[in-house]
Order: sequence, then C-alpha cells, then structure tokens
Amino acid sequence: MNSQRYTISEMSETSNISKKALRFYDKLGLITPRLRGANNYRYYTHEDVLSVPPLKYYKQMGFRLEEIRAAFDADSNASLRALREMFTTKMSDLRQEEDVLRLRSASIHDWLELLHEAEMVLDNDLRQVSVKYVPPQNLLFHDEVFSLDIKSTIINMGFTNYVESLDNNIAGPVIVRFSSVEDRLKKVEQPIQVLQRPMRPCKPELMQTLGGVLMASCYHIGPYETISDTYRKLQRWCTSNSYVHAPDAFERYVTDYWTTNNEALFVTEVLVRVRRPNDSFV
Repeated sequence: MNSQRYTISEMSETSNISKKALRFYDKLGLITPRLRGANNYRYYTHEDVLSVPPLKYYKQMGFRLEEIRAAFDADSNASLRALREMFTTKMSDLRQEEDVLRLRSASIHDWLELLHEAEMVLDNDLRQVSVKYVPPQNLLFHDEVFSLDIKSTIINMGFTNYVESLDNNIAGPVIVRFSSVEDRLKKVEQPIQVLQRPMRPCKPELMQTLGGVLMASCYHIGPYETISDTYRKLQRWCTSNSYVHAPDAFERYVTDYWTTNNEALFVTEVLVRVRRPNDSFV
C-alpha cells in the first residue's frame, strides 16, 4: 500500500488543481485530507490522489459537484440503480442543452446570413429591380392591422407573445405581408400578416407559404419613410416589362431596428408577385 502523503501544495502540483479549488472540494467533502501529522497538519494520501481522475471525468460529463459527491458516496451494490438513474437524468439534461444550443446556433447563423446580405447590398448599392423565382417556405404568421408604426410592427410585442404562447422560437428575417400595395403607398391602415420562420414544428393551420412563384424584387436602402419610392420603381418596372403585379406585397427586413438604430444601414427587400397579362396568379 502506498503510504505517501502530500501537502496541499504537493497535491495541487500532482493533481493540476489549484489550492483554492482543493480547499473548496475539501469544504464539499469531495477530496478531504484526512491524514494528520505530528504537527497537526492535514495531509492528502495516495488514495486521495486517485480520487482526482474520476472527479475530473465526472466534471467532463457535465455533472455538478453535488452530483459528483453523491456518486462518490455510492460505494455499495445497492446504489447502482441510483447511479444509473443519475446518469439517465444527466443524459436527458444534455439532450435539452443540445436543443438549446441548436436553436442558438441556427439563430446566429441566420443573423450572420442577413448581415452578409446587407453588406453586399450596401457595398454594391443594389437597388435595381429583378424578377426571380422565390422558393416556397413555410412561415409562422400572425394577423394584425398596420397602424403606420413600422418600428412596432417589426419589433412586435404581440407577435413575440404569440410565439411564446406556442412554446416556440423564431429565426430569420421578419417579413410583413401588406394586403394592399396602394394602401401602403397612401400610408393608411390596412390588414397585414407578420411572418417569420419557426424553430419547432407548428400546426399547418398556423403556417403560411411564402414563395413558390415568380416575384419582382427590389432592395430598399435607408429609412422606411421613403420606401414608397421603391414601390413606385417596382410598379414602373412591371409596366415597362409587361408584368402585372399582385395587389399585395411583402417587405423582408434584412437589417432593421433589431440590428441597428442607424437608418442609413436599413436594408429591406420589397417583393411582389408578378405574372404576364394573360396568366393568372397562383
């Protein structure tokens, strides 16, 4: 049997654990120097040293110190079931943590994509109109009335509370469907839908499909007070290129009040469904 004894300094050097941490572990009863010398000093034993690797391994698995102490105290066969239950609980906790990290990672990824898109638009002054096929995406929607307060529409307390009531999270850009382009130009109240991508599955009746059709697109740069200029540009372009646009429109906020208070950095993509005169809207 190894009878070597260690002072706290020697134990710290051997175990690669700070003296402060060792004193804390002593207080918790995790690693306690029980051997007393003639000078009444307490010393760690070789058995105490051997308790360090399991302690570090349990910490690596994410167990809290009080859980580790309970595991260390489980020194009989009768405690194996309790140990198994403890590990099962920890596995469940880790799965929940994985879900939280997945949500955070997806949210940050979406935000980075929007920032990159906005930088490209601003750096290249992309304001020209184009027609493109917009792939369909299913978005969570919330019916509201636009009260002409665009900031409260984008940073939307009602929509936030609605998402929370569904025990869900959202990511990606806020998108607002205005039921009437003409009312948007006249700056009058109108029914709208606030849309955003949910992070967890939703009932089909709570979802709205955006896209799956040809849409005319134009980026608006700057404050929302001048966004009617972009709408008129879209209308002129449609007329000049023999397209008819739908009565509704979508504003996709790439960078907005969520991102910055500098309105010069606001980037909004305005989208309208388009068709040829002899075709019909899907």
